Amino acid sequence: MAEQNEQKPMGMSRRAFLRYTALGSGAAFLAACAPAAAPTTGTGAPPAAADPGSAPAAGTPQQGGTMVWMGHQEVAGMSPQDIGPTVQAVIIYNILNPLVDYNEFVELENILASSYEVSEDGLTYTFTLNEGVLFHDGSELTSEDVKYTYDFYGDPDFPNPISGFFYGIGSVDAPDPYTVVVNMDQVNAGSLSSWATVPIVNAAYHAEVGEDVFRTAPIGTGAFKLREWRPAEFTEMEAFDDHFRGRPYLDAVRLDIVPEPSVRMIAMQTGDADAAVWPLLVEDSLTLADDPNYVVFRTLANSVKFFPLNNEVPQLSEVAVRKAMLHALDRQRIIDELWSGAAQIAHSNLAPKNAIYYNPNLPQYDFDPALAASMLDEAGWEVGSDGVRAKDGVRLSFLCTTITGDAARRPIAELAQQMLADVGVDMQLAEAPVSAILEGLRNGTLESSIFNWTFGSTPEPDPFSTLHSTGGNNFNHYRNPEMDELVEAGLNVVDPEARRPIYYRIQEIFARDVPCLYLQFDEWINPFSARVGGLPENPLSGDEIFFGAHKLWLNS
Repeated sequence: MAEQNEQKPMGMSRRAFLRYTALGSGAAFLAACAPAAAPTTGTGAPPAAADPGSAPAAGTPQQGGTMVWMGHQEVAGMSPQDIGPTVQAVIIYNILNPLVDYNEFVELENILASSYEVSEDGLTYTFTLNEGVLFHDGSELTSEDVKYTYDFYGDPDFPNPISGFFYGIGSVDAPDPYTVVVNMDQVNAGSLSSWATVPIVNAAYHAEVGEDVFRTAPIGTGAFKLREWRPAEFTEMEAFDDHFRGRPYLDAVRLDIVPEPSVRMIAMQTGDADAAVWPLLVEDSLTLADDPNYVVFRTLANSVKFFPLNNEVPQLSEVAVRKAMLHALDRQRIIDELWSGAAQIAHSNLAPKNAIYYNPNLPQYDFDPALAASMLDEAGWEVGSDGVRAKDGVRLSFLCTTITGDAARRPIAELAQQMLADVGVDMQLAEAPVSAILEGLRNGTLESSIFNWTFGSTPEPDPFSTLHSTGGNNFNHYRNPEMDELVEAGLNVVDPEARRPIYYRIQEIFARDVPCLYLQFDEWINPFSARVGGLPENPLSGDEIFFGAHKLWLNS
């Protein structure tokens, strides 16, 4: 089971460890006894309902009101394929429900499934659905909706960002209205963290309107249904009276899109917003943490802040160039000056909080601009009269497209631009909406950006989506046959002890090939107004609090 752990996580400096263990109620790490997201024989327990004992002393649950959240980017779509960005995911998982999912304590909960069993060979998953679950249009959820969802988004002829989630599935059967049988062609040890967590769509409605329309007008089984959607302005959800877990306490939830963190801070201080889905500036969050009018959770993120690099672009295709650029970046300075010290340098694709699979023995790539320049010299990149290196007529120049209005990460890109220029690398900057950036990175028309993303999580370390050559979020267009084989092999092994060497090797190759410029693992800081009731104690992850808006209420 998951539990709080004050053991020093592997790879963390003593200074960082002392800071994280002193964080208070929101700081915790996953203990080594956390459940591996691997197939096991048995029946899942159904702790889906809110546990009233998990809320701080904030009064009796109250009915009514509109809770206001804030995000930093547009909500470009609301179908299962849009769950990647956090700001979209918090909407989607309140409108659509999966069979099972991990909560804020990294515990697997049954949602639409009342129970499940996994065969001893890990090749058959049998889910029993809750009966009487209604979609927002009044129709009942059945096994055919689950089959349709998995068949549609797992169809190899429909490439989408979550297609890799369905690795290993051979077929999906619906023998009766409340039973789903997933037949695997091969073991996928990450099944309960991947395809089993994909939100289920209404088959009849989706087939009628198509994916493009569904992304703008979803119908699900969630505690909230879509009321109004203006992608770059706000998304508003209203309570679904017939939700199978009971009507939520709130009448509505509104997500306002506020790109500027300073404006998000003002909204928190004035009471115009109740929570920030996307964190504020770190120093502002720390200010709120000292104010009794707010509840602030601080947890180490699974996502790494990084510059994706299109490895197919000639000037970014050489490992030596990418390694040199990593040496040219003073990542500790970035953390100290631009992130108020609330992060730690990344040395792996996995965060140190993954105590089972994190490899602590990897290259460090310390800040060393002289070494970076020497490496580029040896690789044949000569400094031109304009100070920019070139080789065989190709300038060592690339365009980094940052998210429009991202005042938190844009300064990092600007400082990195200066650091790279010092060794003869020209990084130009531009801005675009996040939906355009993700599309451009996926189709290879963009060269670089900067944001946070997971390359394996906790407790499940699988990086198929980002490091496999066919991964739907392989933003780096990174292709390595050995990496592909290891990623697949890691999914075919169930026992954590047997899996560990595979993921150690994956991290070694990641650190050797440097497919991107990996910067830091942030301390994720989520502020809430103290009037928000139903908040958990000591969560291990902040995002999942928003996924369960049916547990929250507003105190008058």
